[in-house]
This record gives sequence, C-alpha cells and structure tokens, in this order.
Amino acid sequence: MRAIIAKRVDSGTPDTGEIADLAAAAGYTVVETVTQTRKADPALQFGEGKATELATRVVETDATTVIFDNRLGPYQTYNLGQLLPDGVEVIDRFTLILEIFGQRAQTRKAQLQVELAELRYELPRVEAKTSLAKRDEHPGFMGLGEYDESRERDIKAQISRINDELERIEQTEQHRRQRRRDSGFDLVALAGYTNAGKSTLLRRLSTDLEVDENESLHPDLDSTAESQDKLFTTLGTTTRRADIEPRDVLVTDTVGFISDLPHWLVESFKSTLDSVYRADLVLLVVDVSEPIDEIHEKLVTCHDTLYERNEAPIVTVLNKIDAVDDERLEETKRTLSALAPNPVAVSAKAGENIETLLERIDDELPDWEEERLVLPMTDDTMSLVSWIHDNANVDDVTYGDEDVLVSFEARPAVISRARSRASELTTPSAESAN
Repeated sequence: MRAIIAKRVDSGTPDTGEIADLAAAAGYTVVETVTQTRKADPALQFGEGKATELATRVVETDATTVIFDNRLGPYQTYNLGQLLPDGVEVIDRFTLILEIFGQRAQTRKAQLQVELAELRYELPRVEAKTSLAKRDEHPGFMGLGEYDESRERDIKAQISRINDELERIEQTEQHRRQRRRDSGFDLVALAGYTNAGKSTLLRRLSTDLEVDENESLHPDLDSTAESQDKLFTTLGTTTRRADIEPRDVLVTDTVGFISDLPHWLVESFKSTLDSVYRADLVLLVVDVSEPIDEIHEKLVTCHDTLYERNEAPIVTVLNKIDAVDDERLEETKRTLSALAPNPVAVSAKAGENIETLLERIDDELPDWEEERLVLPMTDDTMSLVSWIHDNANVDDVTYGDEDVLVSFEARPAVISRARSRASELTTPSAESAN
C-alpha cells in the first residue's frame, strides 16, 4: 500500500515523524509528504491550491491512500475524495490508529475495545447526518442518500453492549489481580508512550515465560525473539515475573500512549489502563533520545492521565541511554527534574543499569512486615507452613511437641491470610471435644 502523508498546521513547521511511523506500523509505504501552514479550510482542510497539488502528487506517485495527520470531518473527506483519482482512499490520523489497533487486536478484550473506539468515532458523524435529515435541509447528504435513524440507535445499543462486556472482563481481571496480591505478589505496571522500549524492558526484568493472562499474544516476548521497533506492538497487557528476591513481583506491559488522542479514543481503551491504576508501582518509561521538549510534553500528558486515578508511586525510567552521551543525559535529567525527580537511567536494549532499576523497584514497593505465628500441631499445620514458605520469606521454623513456631516476613495481605488460616487450625483434642 502506497501512501502520501498530508499535514496542516496553523503555524510553525509541520512535523510528520509520528504519523509516518504510524503509517509504517499499519503496513503502508510512504511515498510522498505534502504539508501546509495556514488556517484550516472548512471544505478541504488544505487550501484549494494545496489540495490540487496533493491530487497531482497522488497521480505522480501512484499512491493508493492519502493519510491526513489532522482530524477530517465527513464533508472534508468527501470533498478531498472528489479531487483524487477513483479508488484512492482518504483517511485521517484517528482512522489510521483504529486500523492499527484492529490489526493488533488478538484477544476478545482488545477486539471489543477496537470495536468500541470505531463506534465512538462513527456516532457523532451519524448524529450529524440524522440531524440534517430531520431538518430536511440536505436530502441525499453528500450523495449518500437519506440516512436511516435506526443506525444511530443501533450504534448506541452496541456501545452499551460492549461496555457491559468489558466491565465483566475487567471484574474477572480485578479478581485475578486480587488473588495475586493475596498470594504475596507485588504488582508493577509499565506505562509510557509507544516505542519508548517498554516491551524490551519487560524482557530484561523477566525471569520466566509469560504469565497466562488470557489477554494478549505477545510474540516479541518469546524467549528467542527480539523486541520489535514498531508502534503498538502491545495492544493488550502482558504480565511476567521479575527477579527481585525475596519478593514475588509481577510486571505488566500495557498499551502505549500516543500524542493527540481524542477523548473518545482514550475512553474506549481505559479498561486497559486499569492494570496501571491498580498496580503497587508504576514505571513510567520514556525514550531519553527524543528531543527534551518532546519528552517534557509527553511526561506532562502521562502524569495527567496517571494521577487521575492512580495512587501508587511513579518512577520515571529514562530508557535508551545507549543512544545519548553523558552530557545529554545529565541535561535531560536537569531539565525534567520537576516532573521526574530521581529517575533511573537504563538501556533495556543493552541491559545497562537493570540491576539498579530492580533495586529501586524493591525500595519503592510496599514494605514487608514481620510476623511470628504459633501453630497448633494438627493434620493441616504442615500445609499452612508450606503455604507460608511459598508466599513469604521464612526466617525460621521451630517444631515443638505440640506446636510449630514460624517466623517470617511478607506483604500485609499474606500475613493477614496466614493469621486467618492459623485461626482455623483445630487441635485433635479440640476436635474430639466438639
């Protein structure tokens, strides 16, 4: 698929780097870029002269698609299509993102979120057409014929159905996270923009194969595979165990942020962010090789999103230090000190400073508590002692004639569960008395 990138800005120089990366992620080959600096034209987005130039470039390059890094209204899309050769498709930034999401959606949850986003994108356009039809001001709007109001009702019904199913899925996932906490696991989430290196970092932090989430396929985490330099490699969430003794830590890689997302698209994928909101610690991964002002802008957006519902501590991870010199790294740290105090600088690709990051994770996670339990000697006592060994760091076990003394440290949830199970132990004599 051959594509021309088009972008208009009100002022300054248009930057087409990200939209080109998005196009490549969707499988397009970018053959030309056409930009303009001016106010948006209501009919064509570009000015008439630039739109004509765009049409000429399409013919010259034999492009099959024009991708606008602007939001196009239905009227603009239609008018641009009239200028272009038959068969050439016009899509905007958000249609492209949905196309990528659709390609990456390999699980039920991801597919539902993509479908929800598509419906949210379509609904206001359908509502506008319905409103025009009701006023009978534009019969045959844009040559599409009179619009059936039932489509609007169908979309709203589908949105409601998908929200209900996503809520059921989230309840199941929440129960899974709670069971892990009860079993002594600390939960760490990776957050950040696409291509910041989250998936590569997850590989570095991991000690085992992928934990079965039933949420996503994640081929770049195969033990012999390399992480892909591709946007939206991770659409669902992938969880793996990290090597932080004596803790049991699960690290979850989540869908990456992307700049300039509309509210309806963020809302469609908010359930994916629940893995971040409900974590014990968030690692906010940024690409330190990007321009400093761009990193600053991304950090502001991430903080606005994360602090909305997140209560866990956030540690900024400056990734890809192998791509910058020491002077640039220190300058970045100084400039971002207000947003990212005491960050951890690593190279996930080269494995540099990973041990430092693991130590920081250990320091930031909730402290373990010490406990000593005196357990009566019953048929079930050894089962509980074994459970404590599996879910805590056991300091000592002393066996007496009639009881067992266990000294250990663990997460508060594990200690609470151990106490509860200990209270349920019944000595043989007590059983006979009953």
